[in-house]
Amino acid sequence: MARQQPPPWVHTAFLFCLLSLSGAIEIPMDLSQPPTITKQSVKDHIVDPRDNILIECEAKGNPAPSFHWTRNSRFFNIAKDPRVSMRRRSGTLVIDFRSGGRPEEYEGEYQCFARNKFGTALSNRIRLQVSKSPLWPKENLDPVVVQEGAPLTLQCNPPPGLPSPVIFWMSSSMEPITQDKRVSQGHNGDLYFSNVMLQDMQTDYSCNARFHFTHTIQQKNPFNLKVLTNHPYNDSSLRNHPDMYSARGVAERTPSFMYPQGTASSQMVLRGMDLLLECIASGVPTPDIAWYKKGGDLPSDKAKFENFNKALRITNVSEEDSGEYFCLASNKMGSIRHTISVRVKAAPYWLDEPKNLILAPGEDGRLVCRANGNPKPTVQWMVNGEPLQSAPPNPNREVAGDTIIFRDTQISSRAVYQCNTSNEHGYLLANAFVSVLDVPPRMLSPRNQLIRVILYNRTRLDCPFFGSPIPTLRWFKNGQGSNLDGGNYHVYENGSLEIKMIRKEDQGIYTCVATNILGKAENQVRLEVKDPTRIYRMPEDQIAKRGTTVQLECRVKHDPSLKLTVYWLKDDEPLYVGNRMKKEEDSLTIFGVAERDQGSYTCVASTELDQDLAKAYLTVLGRPDRPRDLELTDLAERSVRLTWIPGDDNNSPITDYVVQFEEDQFQPGVWHDHSKFPGSVNSAVLQLSPYVNYQFRVIAINEVGSSHPSLPSERYRTSGAPPESNPSDVKGEGTRKNNMEITWTPMNATSAFGPNLRYIVKWRRRETRETWNNVTVWGSRYVVGQTPVYVPYEIRVQAENDFGKGPEPDTVIGYSGEDLPSAPRRFRVRQPNLETINLEWDHPEHPNGILIGYTLKYVAFNGTKVGKQIVENFSPNQTKFTMQRADPVSRYRFSLSARTQVGSGEAVTEESPAPPNEAYTNNQADIATQGWFIGLMCAVALLVLTLLIVCFIKRSRGGKYPVREKKDVPLGPEDPKEEDGSFDYSDEDNKPLQGSQTSLDGTIKQQESDDSLVDYGEGGEGQFNEDGSFIGQYTVKKDKEETEGNESSEATSPVNAIYSLA
Repeated sequence: MARQQPPPWVHTAFLFCLLSLSGAIEIPMDLSQPPTITKQSVKDHIVDPRDNILIECEAKGNPAPSFHWTRNSRFFNIAKDPRVSMRRRSGTLVIDFRSGGRPEEYEGEYQCFARNKFGTALSNRIRLQVSKSPLWPKENLDPVVVQEGAPLTLQCNPPPGLPSPVIFWMSSSMEPITQDKRVSQGHNGDLYFSNVMLQDMQTDYSCNARFHFTHTIQQKNPFNLKVLTNHPYNDSSLRNHPDMYSARGVAERTPSFMYPQGTASSQMVLRGMDLLLECIASGVPTPDIAWYKKGGDLPSDKAKFENFNKALRITNVSEEDSGEYFCLASNKMGSIRHTISVRVKAAPYWLDEPKNLILAPGEDGRLVCRANGNPKPTVQWMVNGEPLQSAPPNPNREVAGDTIIFRDTQISSRAVYQCNTSNEHGYLLANAFVSVLDVPPRMLSPRNQLIRVILYNRTRLDCPFFGSPIPTLRWFKNGQGSNLDGGNYHVYENGSLEIKMIRKEDQGIYTCVATNILGKAENQVRLEVKDPTRIYRMPEDQIAKRGTTVQLECRVKHDPSLKLTVYWLKDDEPLYVGNRMKKEEDSLTIFGVAERDQGSYTCVASTELDQDLAKAYLTVLGRPDRPRDLELTDLAERSVRLTWIPGDDNNSPITDYVVQFEEDQFQPGVWHDHSKFPGSVNSAVLQLSPYVNYQFRVIAINEVGSSHPSLPSERYRTSGAPPESNPSDVKGEGTRKNNMEITWTPMNATSAFGPNLRYIVKWRRRETRETWNNVTVWGSRYVVGQTPVYVPYEIRVQAENDFGKGPEPDTVIGYSGEDLPSAPRRFRVRQPNLETINLEWDHPEHPNGILIGYTLKYVAFNGTKVGKQIVENFSPNQTKFTMQRADPVSRYRFSLSARTQVGSGEAVTEESPAPPNEAYTNNQADIATQGWFIGLMCAVALLVLTLLIVCFIKRSRGGKYPVREKKDVPLGPEDPKEEDGSFDYSDEDNKPLQGSQTSLDGTIKQQESDDSLVDYGEGGEGQFNEDGSFIGQYTVKKDKEETEGNESSEATSPVNAIYSLA
């Protein structure tokens, strides 16, 4: 977390008029003045031949100046050339080639003249050149024959273009030529080989030139190399050999310089340009280059090394960079050095450039033109474009070398003077006019402006003015009489008032007053002081793992009268807030942090007057970059050294390296882990197996994850040998009942040790000790047929390749195929009591394989009723099972079978024994003595007794019915009661018992009404017993039948009730 220093413009006030503190006073354009050049083309003006030509020249003055040109120091008559025109109100030349013409015809040196009645101003001498991209001359190049280890230079010699083309080397198929300290391109475009190797023949070499204006690339015919060698095979394993040159029979040599030649040379450079020193050396091994300066150190702030240390560049050269430099080329055979004497020259540069001179009549003044250079430049004065010595004499003017002095200047002295200073390396031309005016003071800016400034800042109040003679300027605050100058205030020559540190009390109204002998003028500025914008809680540096969430805080305090804007920068560029980011008023949240989110985050809080910055750095812990530049060295029969360059750890230290290998015989393209090494090493010796064509790659691991694999190394093949091991996981198992399949895990590439890996398979019956059967197999299985069922075999599998056999193999016991087992023996069912049944059995007599368990199926049955079948599975060692009966009456039928991998064998079936009769009797007696059963019987008897009593009461209350002769005579309520043969009827008889009547079937019948027996008798005949009592059913009235249907009550006689209970 850091508070960043704001740029210089941040706290600057909105000034009255931004004039340079040391700038010359400008004449207002409404006043008469000589011409001034405001825009012109560069001195060396190179143009594209495909475009129209523009040569710029613009000027100001009052009256507006007119323009004319010279070409090669002669008047250039524009009117005579239809292709040439001049822009309106400008001196810019336009040369149009749309109607034809050759741009080269207009090359030359041009100069622009801007003139009005007060003088003439001149532009620089502009040299116009047309860009050129000439074609490369066609040439047939013979193959370049060179001895391996010898130096070689392939010359480019590009065609001379304008500007010079950019040179680069490629193959004819447009593949770039790989450059290193052995092979590199020089500054002159040539390609240098410090020593040639056989692999340099694998491509051709073509020099290419890219021209700036046409954006075209021209390609030279390619060079083909023919390398003579003592080791004709380009064995890739020797390329990284620690002593590669001696391994290839190349003699080692001490260094010698290919460029520059000899032991010393000299070089001249102009002040302000870049100095480029170059040393390219040959030798075996390739030399290293180091640079030194005699009598001092290299300028560390300006010096940098290029082209694999073969070049030294010093930027913006000054005189103190001259001296002797030397390069040292060294290898293990020796060293040499080359000394370069550097001389720094200088084109003219300004010490005191002449400036416009504004004088009142009778005033004195001077123009000064001072320049330096190496060699010392000469100074030439001109007036209105003519040499001063050719101008009419002026008694008020005196020339003293680089100075012109004016005394008692008059109106006639107005003119434009030119100072030309030059040496052999260039020239400088400056215009400065002398203007004689009589003008009272005037203010040049708007009046009564408001300026808002930030507390504690340095602030400048400008008051642009003009007058001749030059007025004096004074400042006042709030109308006070004292002039503001000194202490916290400073007034510059141009009238600007600087307040060194703004305070609250500096707020107010400031008045500037300009005075000369012709009068005075004034202006006012109102100054407001605002509180600064400050970030009081800044974002902090954070370290985050990829995928996590990060929040950066930024809390701001500012002047409430100013509008605040808060935004973020990433790596000093505006931050795009995507869908993974959330910007709030006082924070920035990043969700799912990724590697691309790493960088500096700057919170910018700004108002229209100032801003504050706070920066924090977000470090994202990511997976490491892939290792690179794998090299194989120390090549041995069974080992090799692998070296690699670690990739960037992406802020999380590398903890491990995993080395993987791939071979191209057994599993091409499949990578296997070889070994693992700590993250602190980048070189390891790898143990290898015989007859493997190895290729290696390396994966880096850190706390976040694994890198992408490195690019693979070169291949390295080891020599062959007989196998040192045999295949593993040898098994013999039957797939059918009459065979045995012998299988094994095949050996991989690192255990084959030679070509044509095969397996010798042997087997025999274990009990018989018969002779071994054998067969040679190239796969990983062999099936032996016509075998007995499940018998043991002795098995051996031995590896063999073209170099021999492996060690004697171990003997493995296998079995032929299994079959269904026979039924379990002696299956017994016992029933010790009415609650459990015990089952027992013995193993089958013929298992015919490995028993994997038993299956028991049983079902309960009782007469013809059969229950649901239940299945139980037991382990092969279990021979007992106890079952809990669901009820004491049912019997059970059991079916038991044994299982092998083939399936379930023959089943044996048994049933549980039938229960004896006494058991049944005892069971009934047991029930009769149970408490619940006795209670139930008592409840039933009590219910029957209650019903009998109710029926008896109902009968006795009904009275007696007289025996009638005719059944159809109704009995009315008005009949008198009789002692004998009579039937008592009263209202009480019709009252229900407790509001309802209970039927014998236990339902409750709601009493319908107090109907008479006559009503019940309607619609049907009554039924009587022999003694005349009414025992038939009686029915409800007809209307009740229609409405209630089945809900009519039914009375039952007590006898019937008793019968129904029986």
